Amino acid sequence: MTADSPDGAVPHGAVPVGAVPHGAVPHGSTARFVVEPVGAWDHAHAVGLLAAHSVPGAEATDVAAATHARLVELGTGAERASHRLDLSFAATGVDVTVTGPDGVPPTQATVDEARRVVRTWLDLDTDLDDVERGFADDPVLGPLVAARPGIRVTGNPDGFETAVMTVLGQQVSLAAARTFTGRLVAAHGEPVAGTGLTRFPRADRLAAADVDELRAAVGVTNSRARTIHALAEVVADGLVIAPDVDHADARRRLLAVPGIGPWTVEYLAVRALGDRDAWPAGDLVLRRVMGGLTTKEAEVAGAPWSPWRAYALFHLWAAVLPTAP
Repeated sequence: MTADSPDGAVPHGAVPVGAVPHGAVPHGSTARFVVEPVGAWDHAHAVGLLAAHSVPGAEATDVAAATHARLVELGTGAERASHRLDLSFAATGVDVTVTGPDGVPPTQATVDEARRVVRTWLDLDTDLDDVERGFADDPVLGPLVAARPGIRVTGNPDGFETAVMTVLGQQVSLAAARTFTGRLVAAHGEPVAGTGLTRFPRADRLAAADVDELRAAVGVTNSRARTIHALAEVVADGLVIAPDVDHADARRRLLAVPGIGPWTVEYLAVRALGDRDAWPAGDLVLRRVMGGLTTKEAEVAGAPWSPWRAYALFHLWAAVLPTAP
């Protein structure tokens, strides 16, 4: 999927064939473009990670076909709406198809926004040469990077969704977290016509829900339901969980939510805030792969890997965790 790709893919940055510049994209309600990484990319790792976190009803991932689909909010003001993004992965880039809701075609501005969202979501703009050179001589990370170069920090385009799933995943398996999150989507999400997917519940909807109803619908404890409700209230009140916000302020406000501790905040800093030096030292898998360290010992051990500790984290995770369900 390079600029001269023979498969008909539109080169990165190009307007789809027949598109009206700055206007509606023809061919029904879809548009197609390609995004390419800066340098090497382990796309199989990205697909596997997306599959392992895929929310039933809201996302669809096919590991064998290397595809992933989900809804993303695009547009501004009254024109903001949920669009389906279908991603087809290869080592050279991602072929993206944007489908508008209920047959409404995406505008060129929406397509451009979708391109920016995908590049940020999949961490395609980072030049990994500096990162991997910095790890090359490290006795722990050097062999991991040599064995599997090109691992990027795959995030999520919806910070609130990531935060909710992370809370639901506290002290349970990832499979259980996906089940809980799927139940939440089924109970409070909104199907988007013409996309075949359900939009993750908005924060204001969950903030208005009864805590006991949330607990019953999702099948979690009272304390976990209260945390989800409190998180929704904070986000509905204006907290934005995204890369372009003040990270220190977002961390502070998240940590003030009852039931959210340092591990959750640092995990969200990695996957939702886009902090490439975030380091959830309390992570059980991380501590285990580092030889059974305590949280304080893991904090000290990770210091030499700054300012790229999120990449170190992903390499350490990839060494021991399957990335697909």
